[in-house]
Amino acid sequence: MSDQHSHQSFETRAIHAGNTADPLTGAVVPPIYQVSTYKQDGVGGLRGGYEYSRSANPTRTALEENLAALEGGRRGLAFASGLAAEDCLLRTLLAPGDHVVIPNDAYGGTFRLFAKVVERWGVDFSVANTSDIASVREAVNDRTKLIWVETPSNPLLGITDIEAVAGVARQAGVKLVVDNTFASPYLQQPLALGADVVVHSLTKYMGGHSDVVGGALVTADEALGEELAYHQNAMGAVAGPFDSWIVLRGIKTLAVRMDRHSENASKIVEMLTQHPKVTQVLYPGLPEHPGHEIAAKQMRSFGGMISFRVQGGEEAAVEVCNRAQLFTLGESLGGVESLIEHPGRMTHASVAGSALEVPADLVRVSVGIENVEDLLADLRQALG
Repeated sequence: MSDQHSHQSFETRAIHAGNTADPLTGAVVPPIYQVSTYKQDGVGGLRGGYEYSRSANPTRTALEENLAALEGGRRGLAFASGLAAEDCLLRTLLAPGDHVVIPNDAYGGTFRLFAKVVERWGVDFSVANTSDIASVREAVNDRTKLIWVETPSNPLLGITDIEAVAGVARQAGVKLVVDNTFASPYLQQPLALGADVVVHSLTKYMGGHSDVVGGALVTADEALGEELAYHQNAMGAVAGPFDSWIVLRGIKTLAVRMDRHSENASKIVEMLTQHPKVTQVLYPGLPEHPGHEIAAKQMRSFGGMISFRVQGGEEAAVEVCNRAQLFTLGESLGGVESLIEHPGRMTHASVAGSALEVPADLVRVSVGIENVEDLLADLRQALG
């Protein structure tokens, strides 16, 4: 993060970091540099360091500077998707024979990357309950290079004490990676709590409008950022200029959106906890949630993601999803519109039969920024 923005509040950084007025025209929004290559002033005479847009593009640079500023990091990198970012990170930091600790409640795509791709080239992993520090410590061995954390987790909304796990990682001499997608940097700052790398699916809250796919890495250490940037260029799964521009636009309203997501979610949770057909509500804002005190300590508020279990098992959960009307049945999350899904058959089908398998009666909702009374009415009718 540049010194220019280090003293500014989050909302100000979200709007201004990386968003320098165009020097040619004075345009207050950075242009979309839809270009593949750049004229050189003589052999090796690069203007601003730009030679080819896989290596660097001014629109992507603006986004990467913004990402670093929001997470309080030294280097931000933007990718074509969240999984592209994860793949670059793993192939940069790991080698055959290494070991990773992953959570027992993780995004299905992350698990698939470890179980079906990374494991094939000689990296193995152990599953730990990252909400239990003893479980994390026990899972680390002399081959461990990374501890991977999601908090809040997907889809069970588990909470991990980032600062405590960072202590375990430091003691073991390994890197701590935190997937901050569910919280966004507005609600949570993992690097300030001791994480080495933050991962984002920019598709979700950062973009915020269900119109772009992207991913990001932000590092606390400049040298690690440079190493990741080398591999980003070598592998090539970079964010395109238009996608970078769309995410930059979305980030400008991140703070106000997250406030509304959280406010709406809290009212929906109140209704769900009193509904006779709901057997359990999973939301870190509930005092009875096992991670509530930690979430209250490390998050600004509790976010817009809710999972709940219903009477009647899997078929009843599927029917709730099918009956919803204002809540759109679809995968993904974090957009201005509300979404509903059945994790067991949709986003987390890839973990069926594994230690990460999710309950069959589970419904997950991404609460949007619509009028909350309309959202409440839709969920009531969907529950029946």
